[in-house]
Amino acid sequence: MADRKRSVILRTLHYYWGVTRSQLPMFVADVAVTLGYVFFLTFANPLIVGAIVDLVSEGDVAPNEVLPTFGPYIIALVAVNVAGQVCSKLQDYTCARLEIHAGYELGRQAFDTLSNQSMTFHTNRFGGSLVSSTQKFISAYSLLMDNFTYSALPTAATAVLTLAMLAPVVPAYVAILAVVLALYVAIVFKLYRKILPINAAASAAQNRLSGELSDSITNILAVKTAGREAYEQDLFEAANQEVRAADSQRMRRTVKTGAVTSSLIVLMMGITAVFIAGGGAWFGISAGTLVMMFTYTNTLCNRFNMLSQMFQQINRVFGEAHDLTVALDEPRLVADDPAAPALKVPRGAIEFRDVDFRYADAGADDAVFRGFDLAIPAGQRVGLVGRSGSGKTTLTTLLLRLADLSGGRILIDGQDIAHVSQVSLRQHIAYVPQEPLLFHRTVRENIAYGRPDATDEEIRRAAAEANALEFIEKLPLGFDTQVGERGVKLSGGQRQRIAIARAILIDAPILVLDEATSALDSESERLIQEALANLMRGRTSLVIAHRLSTVAELDRIVVIRDGEIVEDGCHEDLVRAGGEYAQLWNRQSGAFLGTE
Repeated sequence: MADRKRSVILRTLHYYWGVTRSQLPMFVADVAVTLGYVFFLTFANPLIVGAIVDLVSEGDVAPNEVLPTFGPYIIALVAVNVAGQVCSKLQDYTCARLEIHAGYELGRQAFDTLSNQSMTFHTNRFGGSLVSSTQKFISAYSLLMDNFTYSALPTAATAVLTLAMLAPVVPAYVAILAVVLALYVAIVFKLYRKILPINAAASAAQNRLSGELSDSITNILAVKTAGREAYEQDLFEAANQEVRAADSQRMRRTVKTGAVTSSLIVLMMGITAVFIAGGGAWFGISAGTLVMMFTYTNTLCNRFNMLSQMFQQINRVFGEAHDLTVALDEPRLVADDPAAPALKVPRGAIEFRDVDFRYADAGADDAVFRGFDLAIPAGQRVGLVGRSGSGKTTLTTLLLRLADLSGGRILIDGQDIAHVSQVSLRQHIAYVPQEPLLFHRTVRENIAYGRPDATDEEIRRAAAEANALEFIEKLPLGFDTQVGERGVKLSGGQRQRIAIARAILIDAPILVLDEATSALDSESERLIQEALANLMRGRTSLVIAHRLSTVAELDRIVVIRDGEIVEDGCHEDLVRAGGEYAQLWNRQSGAFLGTE
């Protein structure tokens, strides 16, 4: 476990250093101005004041000799403070520039990685947790950079300069001070290493809380209609209690660690007091040098006192970055070949050849398909029917390459879809799922999502063909109306018609309809069926349906059971055959779009 945590930390640093290295001149400038700030304000100031104290202690200075005697020191003191303040402001600027750039780059990397991950990756995770992890990952970089710029680097510089500037004057004091400092760093590092897994656990608990909240709010209609508010509150309370327990454990360990480090600071100041009190008598140290010793050591102690807080925050950085680092390192279950060519679809013939498939989390013997074969000529309209769980939707998932095969091949116009780019594959397939996929954007943007360059006239024509134009024009802002998250402001049938209009506008050579008319009333279904009939003409079409009226007039119907084809033919032939399709058909009596 410890090795795994260490590996995740190194990977987090790898990602963070990658975005920092891309701004290397700015990073070098940040280091330079920070060192300048420390030198001018922490060391040059006391050095000049010490020289002034030594001059004062040598004897009285006449009033008319004050400016000639101390003038150069006063000018130097002002110049040093000006330089220190300039460095301080440049420190703020360079650090902020690094954080802004890193926030942009890390956000882009996270989005690119997550958006290109497989559906298996996403179905096993809360969307809210991924959002929370991404935000924490980005903000953790800013926290790390703040600690580096304002704590770690100034502390290291202060320690080195203190030892270097005092060593020629009081070597015995510096030797003892170096031992105490080394002891302090070793103890603090060891103690805070123990806090790291606690921070990771606290961050994971926060992500789970975000996921639980997101899951409940996203499905608030289901919560309310089932009267399960109390149940969801209990789930949230349990997750919230876990966060409180993890944060409390982190707080207790941090306080204990702080008590130990504070004791070392007191020891360091005690040693300093002894040397300052006896420095003149034992070593003949001047008053100005004693002032410089105290100032340097007091500043160093204050820095090291903050070191405890710095280690705490750095631990928090790696704890909060942990989950997304792990996600970013997840291998892509569905990845393009290097330089994968674009798919070309002149005709649209589809062939499933000796296909084997099982889900990643399924047992070795729990396969959806074994040696599955299905050839669909170009332009043929094929209905896929069968009981739930027979593998119909899985076929479309594999065709869209949302998951990769365990064995076999899927060919489109003779091209293996495993060796073409995924983007080009999906650009040639118009997909309408059972649950419409709408964004919290305008009606216009949702219809034109697959073709953002479409003209208003083309969008309007697609909406009309999908029987959506009439209700769209009645919306408050027509095509510019926001549809709400997942289209919540529209009815189920309206959402589905928007999704169908999107497919009509894409005008792809291959069409996949997964229960695309399931949310429509009878009248809307009749009108949509007419639109789909026009849309499917001349296109290779796969239509999944439980309502057999949807597929009755297609060229061909394939009946699937347990991942195997048990019947294949047109509606009339399958009904006459009296097999499984005929049994399903007989159960669905009623008006069937003129097929009786």
